[in-house]
Amino acid sequence: MSDDLDLFLQINNAILDIQAAQQQSFERPLKALVRLLHHPSLEEINRSLITNVDFDAFIHESETTGGSMVGSHQLVWPDEPEKILGLTLILLDKFAADPDYALNFCNQFFYSGRKVIAGLQAFTRQVIIPFARDYKTYVINHGSLSPKLMQSKSNKIFIVHGHDGEARETVARFLSSIGLNPIILHEQANRGRTVIEKVEANSDVSFAVVLLTPDDLGKAKNDIELEPRTRQNVLLELGYFIGKLGRENVCALKRSEVEIPSDFAGVVWEAMDVGNGWKTALGRELNAAGHNIDWNKVMK
Repeated sequence: MSDDLDLFLQINNAILDIQAAQQQSFERPLKALVRLLHHPSLEEINRSLITNVDFDAFIHESETTGGSMVGSHQLVWPDEPEKILGLTLILLDKFAADPDYALNFCNQFFYSGRKVIAGLQAFTRQVIIPFARDYKTYVINHGSLSPKLMQSKSNKIFIVHGHDGEARETVARFLSSIGLNPIILHEQANRGRTVIEKVEANSDVSFAVVLLTPDDLGKAKNDIELEPRTRQNVLLELGYFIGKLGRENVCALKRSEVEIPSDFAGVVWEAMDVGNGWKTALGRELNAAGHNIDWNKVMK
């Protein structure tokens, strides 16, 4: 496959456009996404994924899950990851062929309020974004891709943080426990450099974990109430690492209630709950990004 990185970048950009679209404008990026997924170099992979799935049975079983309450239906996904990819490919094809079907489907299974487009946006967050991540990994592992997509992974993981020292240390200990090397900026030598120069000097990492914690308060000019926000340096470094590493190699952990910037759409974020669910979620993202994860250590 030629221009592999460009193809996956275009797929991610189309997904971002879907997230940002309104009811009058979602059709174009949706069709662009499906067109990219039907790139000639992907057709053999796609055929193998959809061959052994029964889409009609999947829909029929899912439709039996709902009651009379709006939004009570749930998709009954199979256990096999390959079948999930195949079903999603077929579903996206149907969405692109009939945008009204897309809106009705998302309203039925991903109801998110009175705005019809909210269902499609929820579907994008919950289905399309994870699909794009897992699909790329599957193609890399099973397709004939250029070696440039199979670069060895550094075990250094940058932790972007605000004032929540407990969250920072908890994540750092977790990364160390699974064999990765957490990089915390204030622990690195200054050597007379500015903060951004230190970030650049220590950005030879393969992945960044961004802690979105409610350290500040802020509001729009015409708003009345202040809302919890993450620190501005965190947002700056978030944008830096998205540009440096790509969105698929950045995972945010959100603690408590904190405003999520609109430009953050398309980047994976997980709730840093009081239990250990966030560890499984972060381990999954690291694994999808190409790191070998010992799940026995994750679950400790």
